[in-house]
Amino acid sequence: MAPTVRFAPSPTGKLHVGNVRAALWNWLLARRDGGKFVLRIDDTDQERSTKDYEDAIKRDLEWLGLSWDDTANQSDRFARYDAAKERLIEAGLLYPCYETSDDLDRKRKLQRARSLPPVYDRGALDLSDADRTKLEAEGRKPHWRFKLSQKPVAWTDLIRGETTVDTASVSDPVLIREDGMYLYTLPSCVDDIDLGITHVMRGEDHVTNTGVQIEIFKALGGEPPAFAHHSLLVGKEGEGLSKRLGSLSIEAMREAGLEPASITSLLAKLGTADPVVPVADLAALAKSFDFDRVGRAPARFDMAELEALNGKLLHDTDYDAVADRLSAYSVDEALWLAVRGNITRLSDVARWATIITAAIEPVIEDKAFTDEAAALVPDVLDADSWGALTNALKEKTGAKGKKLFMPLRLALTGQPHGPEMAALFPLIGADKARARLRGERA
Repeated sequence: MAPTVRFAPSPTGKLHVGNVRAALWNWLLARRDGGKFVLRIDDTDQERSTKDYEDAIKRDLEWLGLSWDDTANQSDRFARYDAAKERLIEAGLLYPCYETSDDLDRKRKLQRARSLPPVYDRGALDLSDADRTKLEAEGRKPHWRFKLSQKPVAWTDLIRGETTVDTASVSDPVLIREDGMYLYTLPSCVDDIDLGITHVMRGEDHVTNTGVQIEIFKALGGEPPAFAHHSLLVGKEGEGLSKRLGSLSIEAMREAGLEPASITSLLAKLGTADPVVPVADLAALAKSFDFDRVGRAPARFDMAELEALNGKLLHDTDYDAVADRLSAYSVDEALWLAVRGNITRLSDVARWATIITAAIEPVIEDKAFTDEAAALVPDVLDADSWGALTNALKEKTGAKGKKLFMPLRLALTGQPHGPEMAALFPLIGADKARARLRGERA
């Protein structure tokens, strides 16, 4: 059966690398096996959810190339959640609780003092109808908990292998707050059933939630999907990424000039046994996706690695693939091919375009040497001109190695490092080259 997977962001903030890694892996699985990728917008929290964030999420996914086959907004589906609520109440699996936050906090402190796990004691199940009526008359509004079986729930995780959650060690989860708002768990299960989700791939911080949700799936008459829980992203030193999420948003990376393919190339392989290499074709990444290659250790995200990968991607990028974007810098194919091996971001071409076409202040280390070089520059420059010039200058002056090449590079570009001079020399042109070698601004 072809898989149907989903990515379910909440439109309460910007997408960051952690979100996108989950989205990407689900997308790769769907595309590898000819399945469907569903974008579900989890906007039940209508106070914090905004249309602007939803639009930004979609814009980021489209920029990355992660197209979706179907979409749904949870805010359009409250009737379905209400029906599920009534079904669970009728089955005796959803029950009202009246404890306040302070009440629950006191219970947890008492349990800890007795060296007991801080698991909800199901005190609300002992309330009579009269007790509930009295509490509601006092203004108490119930929150609603799902009654777990208090038995082990086991499944074969596609990444972790055989996995078990003992629901006796877990508090009955709150599915509906006292203000009537549905929390994540119930709507997610209802949606997965209705949308035909066959595989749920997400972070390992959801493992306990999965044990709970499997019981809810079954209580609603649904078949639990296959689950895969991947490791979480951490910083290069193993630190959490939460404090850096602003700078690690996809929007920030796009504005910084990073290529979408560099981001997907890195995130597709972080946490796997595969090497990280630039891959411009998402379909090729999908073909290589394999659960057997996924490890259990935390995946380390290093911005420097992404920067380097971005450069490698551009170094192999053909002119036609970026021609429309290069037009803003007045860069033709010859200039692109000359400088692409020395840039990290596409915008870096602007600097080299300026060096080649605009007037610069040459750096002269040995005036007599560069004057000699100026006299040897031919009237027409081609691909062989640089080799001819340096050979002639070497024979005439005896200079070689760095003493031969560095004064020429500094005079012609004003920079100690850069693209191959054999490619830059013809682009600079004979007249400009002679003037710069003589120390003139040109």
